Amino acid sequence: MEDSRLSARKKQILKAIVDAHINHGEPVGSKYLSTEAMISCSPATIRNEMAELEEMGYLVQPHTSAGRVPSELGYRYYVDALVRQYSETKTEIDEINEKLRYKLTEMDEILAEASRLASSFTDYTGIAFKAGAGNVRISKFDSVYLSPRDFLLVMLFAGDTVKAKPIHLSFSISEDDLRRFTEAANMYLVNTASDSISMQVVLKLEALMGASGAMVHPAVKVILETMSELDTADVKLDGINRLLQYPEYSNTEKLRGLLGMLEEKDKLLDVISSHTTSDDGINVYIGTENDSDVMSNTALIFKSVNVGGKKLAVGVIGPRRMNYTKVIGMINQLASGIDRIFGDEGRLLDDGKGDKF
Repeated sequence: MEDSRLSARKKQILKAIVDAHINHGEPVGSKYLSTEAMISCSPATIRNEMAELEEMGYLVQPHTSAGRVPSELGYRYYVDALVRQYSETKTEIDEINEKLRYKLTEMDEILAEASRLASSFTDYTGIAFKAGAGNVRISKFDSVYLSPRDFLLVMLFAGDTVKAKPIHLSFSISEDDLRRFTEAANMYLVNTASDSISMQVVLKLEALMGASGAMVHPAVKVILETMSELDTADVKLDGINRLLQYPEYSNTEKLRGLLGMLEEKDKLLDVISSHTTSDDGINVYIGTENDSDVMSNTALIFKSVNVGGKKLAVGVIGPRRMNYTKVIGMINQLASGIDRIFGDEGRLLDDGKGDKF
């Protein structure tokens, strides 16, 4: 986003005001800019420039005698055009890599750890989001005979995602029974959406299995549960209490509304899902850009990363007056660390039983 009306001096003043407001949380006046921010022009000139920035919508004057604070448009221009790349120190990068070094294998563990690290490194509320898989279909079935009453059902999904689920029966089957069931599943259940696996399909499978037809119901139940598991979006939050330290959330009613939305995961998922893009870059949504009244004074920043073929987003929720430079740098580094740790393995084992996500 570029604005030809903004001279180099206006950009300098706007950036100085945003930086000062982020650090101190108070309106910024011309005296501060001329003495502390080292703006090399007179206070009168600075005041004129500030007035013009206010007319253009980049600044707001909360009180007649007060200085200015950035508007939502001011923050947006700051993020898009004025933020300098945050350079993580070697210590910060080493700390991120060290905390990601041990291999998490369950998607729930990855989500929880990603949200915890995002909160820890930024001092805002950390968020990790897993998108639903969409139109989930199984491309191939396989199986492993364990005992007359136990077998492992292996399901290969699109994108090389593999799930292996143990199934225990209350009756005995033979290896030949399991082989025939696997062949029938590959014939009738491959590339079929879960809502198309009807009772008629189940009855057809039971008829094909003959005397061993009773094994069909528990197997199909596991198949449908696994498809639902892959198709469900999820979100993990960490450090919600960190919001309490920021004056923007001192209004009890507004804070209650935001906390209510964070607790009701479905509403939060709606907000995040509406923003999720295929872009691999950082996503920054400020105030009313979040399409939620309770987030009008809140910023949402996240970045997408692929983990074992799954789309994961990691980021933070915090006040509109947040340290965008540091947060964007940290989220970029955290997402890169997750991608580096898990991307090398491609498909990860789920709990050591051959179950993969």
